[in-house]
Amino acid sequence: MTNYRNFCIIAHIDHGKSTLADRLLERTGRVSAREMIYNQILDDNPLEQERGITIKLHAIQMDYTGVDGKAYKLNLIDTPGHVDFSYEVSRSLHACEGALLVVDATQGVEAQTISNLFMALDQGLEVIPVINKIDLPSAATTVDNVKQQVMDLIGCKEDEMILASAKAGIGIDDILEAVVKRIPPPSGNPDAPLRALIYDSVFDPYRGVIVNVRVFDGTMREKDKIRFMNLGQTYELDEVGVLFMQRQRTGILEAGNVGYFTAAIRRLQDTKVGDTVTLVNNPCEKPIEGFREVKPMVFSGIYPADSDDFENLREALGKLTLNDAAISYEPETSSALGFGFRCGFLGLLHMEIVQERLEREFNQTIVNTVPNVRYRVISNKNEEVWVDNPSQLPNPTLINEIQEPFIRAQIITPTEFVGTIMKLCMDRRGTMLGQSYLSADRVDLTFELPLAEVVFDFYDKLKSNTRGYASLDYEYADYKAGDLVRMDILLNGEPVDALSSIVHRQKAHDWGKKLCSKLKELIPRQMFEVAIQAAIGAKIIARESIAAMRKNVIAKCYGGDISRKRKLLEKQKEGKKRMKQVGKVEIPQEAFLAVLSLDK
Repeated sequence: MTNYRNFCIIAHIDHGKSTLADRLLERTGRVSAREMIYNQILDDNPLEQERGITIKLHAIQMDYTGVDGKAYKLNLIDTPGHVDFSYEVSRSLHACEGALLVVDATQGVEAQTISNLFMALDQGLEVIPVINKIDLPSAATTVDNVKQQVMDLIGCKEDEMILASAKAGIGIDDILEAVVKRIPPPSGNPDAPLRALIYDSVFDPYRGVIVNVRVFDGTMREKDKIRFMNLGQTYELDEVGVLFMQRQRTGILEAGNVGYFTAAIRRLQDTKVGDTVTLVNNPCEKPIEGFREVKPMVFSGIYPADSDDFENLREALGKLTLNDAAISYEPETSSALGFGFRCGFLGLLHMEIVQERLEREFNQTIVNTVPNVRYRVISNKNEEVWVDNPSQLPNPTLINEIQEPFIRAQIITPTEFVGTIMKLCMDRRGTMLGQSYLSADRVDLTFELPLAEVVFDFYDKLKSNTRGYASLDYEYADYKAGDLVRMDILLNGEPVDALSSIVHRQKAHDWGKKLCSKLKELIPRQMFEVAIQAAIGAKIIARESIAAMRKNVIAKCYGGDISRKRKLLEKQKEGKKRMKQVGKVEIPQEAFLAVLSLDK
């Protein structure tokens, strides 16, 4: 056990985390030069490679011979950097004894750097700071400033930091030596009852769910009967092994090691990240702390563009959930869009990825409704109702209060943009909690914001207002009561449920006005006048009208009595009135997408 080292890499998005992991694999001989033709060996999903982000964590074991001549086994877990996957990151950190903190030499400390670092320190990990991308021309002037930021952040000495360039292969040997010398070996008792942490799981169509675990105590052998302590299910182990580039069957996993097992588990939902694995006949006393159910935070309706594709969409979502247990979906119907699904996601990035995978991997053409959050409604009888679709909101007379989720947002920005960011957050009903200066020209701002105001276009606005220099990280705070109302959009008096939204009363008028104006541009003219109205209950708060297309019925009248013209116009008016009663307005798909591009 003294020769094992379990560590992960934590960093802000695009600071070179996955590139560094690739260099470590190359240096330890885990992958050959021929396999390194393609960059991003661990990020094997095309979406991950295109966007330059890690979506799914990856674990791999490397063999390394240190300067002291000893042979070490290094278990590396490459974690996602985005806030949507923070629970997975926390469980991965729990499976390690140390972490490489990668900071970009040109960007410096950013919001998720701090968030992930504090998570690692809470778990008691040994942190090794790595200043990456030192070979860039602009790094020469910024590296000293970045060093100072890191020293102020974690209180380390300058000689404890490693200067590296993952792309150029600089400092890789120093990092491996630091891992061996500074990260403690795992502690655990191989003879104690089995206690193992599930930190990830993937679905294989031939073998069922493959579960990745870190064994803290005891030994796991094939044919053992195991039990998941939080879910209470029991299975028999079919295959046990360690994780190289491919899975390597060993038949046994001992305390301190990281590996995988299969046990004929059919659904990914049956293995929860953070659960504890123990033996049926010799169980451990208590499960590993920190387990919680991952709950979706952002909801959106997904409908097929062609209603005939409904079954294909159902099948595609079913296949997606085999590989991503965090997606939840249930059928729903809309009078405007037909049959579709109400889907729950961990956050906005997760939602984008799912939509893109549906279009790419399953060739689905889909229409999305506006993303919204889950509200807690307290009725007059003090009953609690959860609402993730505006159409589910009870009658206002039955509601005591509506509570919405709030987040605690941390924004790190150059000082010149502080005023812009404050205005943006205040416009989104934010409350400033504090600010601190990381250096003379970088400031850390903390705000409390309603999640509903953030899921829409907050991140895009933040980046555009600060020329891309600001970084955002957030964590979920709590539910708070707010003055919220349901705003409906009516076309000729008929509500369009797909365009309904829950908004704050103060913003309802402006939002309704903008939406009606936008729909007026997008809905084609009909043979009769179309009224577009925004309403709260029975009260109309905004209105636009699309004028009817009219034929010039008096063109054939030249001269003559005015009563003849009036008669023809009255006849036309009657026809339009009759047509309006029976006519239906077809809403184009662009109208639903236009809501997403509105300035909130």
